[in-house]
Amino acid sequence: MADQKKMVEAITSMEEDFAQWYTDIVKKAELCDYSGVRGCMVLMPYGYAIWENIQKELDARFKETGHENVSLPMFIPESLLQKEKDHIAGFAPEVAWVTHGGSEKLTERLCVRPTSETLFCDHYSRVIKSYRDLPKLYNQWCSVVRWEKTTRPFLRSVEFLWQEGHTMHETAEEAVQETERMLGIYADFMENILAIPVIKGQKTDKEKFAGAEATYTVEAMMHDGKALQSATSHYFGDGFARAFDIQFSGRDNKLHTPFETSWGLSTRVIGGIIMTHGDDNGLVLPPYIAPIQLVIIPVAGHKPGVTEKAQELYARLQKICRVKIDTSDNSTGWKFAEYEMKGVPLRLEIGPRDMENNQCVLVRRDNREKTVVDLDQLEVQIPMLLRAVHEGLYQKAVKNRESKTYTATNMADLTQIAAEKPGFIKAMWCGDLACEEALKEKAGVSSRCIPFDQEQIADTCVCCGKPAKQMVYWGKSY
Repeated sequence: MADQKKMVEAITSMEEDFAQWYTDIVKKAELCDYSGVRGCMVLMPYGYAIWENIQKELDARFKETGHENVSLPMFIPESLLQKEKDHIAGFAPEVAWVTHGGSEKLTERLCVRPTSETLFCDHYSRVIKSYRDLPKLYNQWCSVVRWEKTTRPFLRSVEFLWQEGHTMHETAEEAVQETERMLGIYADFMENILAIPVIKGQKTDKEKFAGAEATYTVEAMMHDGKALQSATSHYFGDGFARAFDIQFSGRDNKLHTPFETSWGLSTRVIGGIIMTHGDDNGLVLPPYIAPIQLVIIPVAGHKPGVTEKAQELYARLQKICRVKIDTSDNSTGWKFAEYEMKGVPLRLEIGPRDMENNQCVLVRRDNREKTVVDLDQLEVQIPMLLRAVHEGLYQKAVKNRESKTYTATNMADLTQIAAEKPGFIKAMWCGDLACEEALKEKAGVSSRCIPFDQEQIADTCVCCGKPAKQMVYWGKSY
């Protein structure tokens, strides 16, 4: 392991104050800024570039599976929300309302969308007439508003960016398959693009999405042991369709009700990237979504030919990666610290001696390992090293999760673990809401998910001692 001496003194150590460390990185890396609107953030160019790369990667996956992008209004008439009682009840505390248009009071309040199930259903009720119109595989990239009381950049804000898929299907089986397929896409994206290992599973009834029959989730563990719900996929059955009177003529020439899904991922995943991979020097970005994958820094750039050689490499390497060159008059040490803080996966250093030997030095951000590379081999070595950075980040995150995952077979052990050891706790559950609420009250943990990969840790519920039905991951979360 290369020297891990701290280069950026302006960032609080994560071991000293994790929350302040997070805020320091958000500000120093210029990811976002606070705005004049309470709880809303300004996504700055570097932060937005990360989101653009996330969007590009996910959008391609959605389109490969037949989904199409649409755009629906941001306002929802109150009468539409009222059509699905469980749904509106679940969102009521977070809804922002528009009551006036100009100086005139509206005859009906408009909700600023917290999510768009009702709008999509209203639209689908007009365009779905026959089984030939199904499936409807729609997605939209937009912002939503939820009136949060306590906010934090990326993790929880009043307005945030996300994508929300909303699909309608001919059969329940097809809709369930869609729900599971989209969860698989999210899991693949989290692990193979963001280098964040996740646990796939189902939410309990207490934690599922308002109005859903089933909610599936990918849960990630942050460096401090807390969970982050990173993306969700919901199966709605035909509840919304019935509420909105959506019917289609089936293959048997009879009227049927379609089955619905929705699924989404938001900018909170950027917070997940920070808290999974970051260190005391700042961001550590997964290579596949990093706005700058490689930064070229001339060493002794004032000496003959050094800057020119760096610019030549810059023009050449744009063909294989997202590259930046820094020829500013800032010191070399300042540049090293700046791009460390911004989490750039690879740094290329080239100076007079390197030029004499037709070589350069490539430095990995994740572990600072240095590799001397022949200039003729850059097109081969850079992609290999970017992949190595991704794998290094992923394995480090897996190791962190494994070291902070515990097992409890009784309430006393679970309560003690929750109090002393941040992380996931695997424990059996009888399925009763009362036990789930007791664990929250006594141990301060919530159910993160019922994993698809089940383990038989014990025969009885960790809380009440009755026969257990499932193993559940419990923990504290963002």
